[in-house]
Amino acid sequence: MRFCICFSYEGTRYKGYQRQGELLTIQKMMEDALFQINASHKVVVHASGRTDQGVHALCQIAHFNLEVKITAHQLKRALNRYLPEDIYVRGAYLVEDSFHARYMVEEKTYQYRVNTDMYNPLRRRFVYQYNYALNLKAMQDAIAYLIGEHDFRAFVTENTTKENCVRKITRATCEYDRANPGEIVFTFQGKGFLRYQVRNMVGILLKVGSGKIKPREVKEILESKDRSRNGVTAPACGLCLISLKLKEPYAHLIEENS
Repeated sequence: MRFCICFSYEGTRYKGYQRQGELLTIQKMMEDALFQINASHKVVVHASGRTDQGVHALCQIAHFNLEVKITAHQLKRALNRYLPEDIYVRGAYLVEDSFHARYMVEEKTYQYRVNTDMYNPLRRRFVYQYNYALNLKAMQDAIAYLIGEHDFRAFVTENTTKENCVRKITRATCEYDRANPGEIVFTFQGKGFLRYQVRNMVGILLKVGSGKIKPREVKEILESKDRSRNGVTAPACGLCLISLKLKEPYAHLIEENS
């Protein structure tokens, strides 16, 4: 039987999503829990994508096959019993064998949070504590250049080994969070993102916001396809996979957990 799960996690203490031997990763914790549920038979979990070390997810999906007879409701309860408190399964669903968590995703939404106010130790795991004022209007002008289909080679670490860096961003915004004064939220929406792409885009936008470069220089850097012109990668703690949009007839799996 093939199942799809929707789950959340705090990535602070993990070495990323992907399994790396016995290192602490999200995939390892999932597969170890499923090993117990699946009568001590190995289970391979396939997620919609990988998140890096320290990155969080509010709405991630994955699929896997089980040999034991179990209902979706029982699976959700069992997983949450075996998983640690920083990983939580929001929903579990029985799906067709053709379902694949990666290929069923139409769009992903990431958010990156930056604190421009006084250092806040209570938010340090989820927000980059930049703690300096930023020019929001300049960053809003600059982020507009990232919308559309582009070769994002200038915003990808290790780009020499990546042949295709073309991706399409359908929405990119930055604005203050009314619920958390002083925090700026960068939102990026698109079908898929390259490794470190969002954090590198935020890094260059912070240079704009601090007055180190002009908004139009973001366009020049993008078109240059030169990673060395970009600058610092923003820390992982501020990044979170917020939501996913699935293809029909599976869109409701996300809607039920949003």
